[in-house]
Order: sequence, then structure tokens, then C-alpha cells
Amino acid sequence: MKLIVGLGNPGKEYENTRHNIGFMMIDNILSELNITNGKDKMGGISYETNIMGEKVIFLKPMEYINLSGNVINKYMQFYKIAIEDLFIIHDDLDLEVGNFKLREKGGSGGHNGLKNIESHLKTKEYNRMKIGISNNKNIDTRDYVLSRLTKQEKEEISKIITLGPNIIKDYLNMSFSNLMNKYNK
Repeated sequence: MKLIVGLGNPGKEYENTRHNIGFMMIDNILSELNITNGKDKMGGISYETNIMGEKVIFLKPMEYINLSGNVINKYMQFYKIAIEDLFIIHDDLDLEVGNFKLREKGGSGGHNGLKNIESHLKTKEYNRMKIGISNNKNIDTRDYVLSRLTKQEKEEISKIITLGPNIIKDYLNMSFSNLMNKYNK
């Protein structure tokens, strides 16, 4: 069983903000795969399905992004999901808009949502997809990540988001290191 989590903030006021790229990716994957059976439980909206014989749970935590670790931990415990079967999709200030990177493990890179996840899971060794939002050092980081994407940024990020269903299918078919070799530039 795999748990695929898109990070973001709940609420209309956060739609199309830089911090909600994980939600955008999950929404696109669900739409492309015609998955509509979302359930509100354990502090998140989850979608359980089978893809190529593998049970997969897509999760959007309904806590603020910086508090999402508790929800993820609840799902991991309830479904007895191993850390190697967790895949988190999130925004990344250190990558330029239009770029993404798959990683098997690593630090939070200053991302408070990842810090919270690592605190709850007691590890940094989980699979992740980092989607670049660049870093505008002229704007307070909090204000920047909570601001809406520009038209140009949306266009660049939508190119990555459209890859989501293929990345997930490949994730289910190959080792994570092979997945990184295929997609990382």
C-alpha cells in the first residue's frame, strides 16, 4: 500500500498559492485517473483506489501545511504504511519555477511543513517530489509562499503537474532510485 500526500493549506483563500502546489498535483492526478471517492477522515481528505494491482491512498491533509505531520502520521499508523511507501509532494523555494526534483530522503530545506512531518514521523527518510516555486528574497517568505501564482508561473508549473499521473504510475512500477533516474534532470 502506498500513501501519496500533496501538501497545501485548506480553504478557498489558499487556492492557487505557491504553498498549495501539492494539492494542485493531487487534484490533477485524481482528475486524470477519474478518482472521485474522497472521504473526510482523520483530519484529511483521502481517496483510496487500486492502480495496477496496488492499493494507493491519495491524501490532502486538512490542517495548515505547517501542521500536516499529525494527519500523515495518523494515516501511516492506521493503515500500517511503511516509511518507504510514503511519497510527499510539496513546493520548494530552492528550485526555480518550472523545475522539480524527486528525492528519497533529505532535510526540510527550511520548509516548516516538512519539519512538522519529520517531527511526527521521527525520520527524514521518505520519498518526496519537490516542485520549484523560486525564492523572491524581496518579499517575506511567508507572504511569498501564501501569494497566488503569476500567470507565467502557472504555465510553468502546469507542465509539471500534467506529468503527475505518469510519475505515479512509474512510481508504482519501479524502484524510487529508477524513478529519480528517469525524471531528475
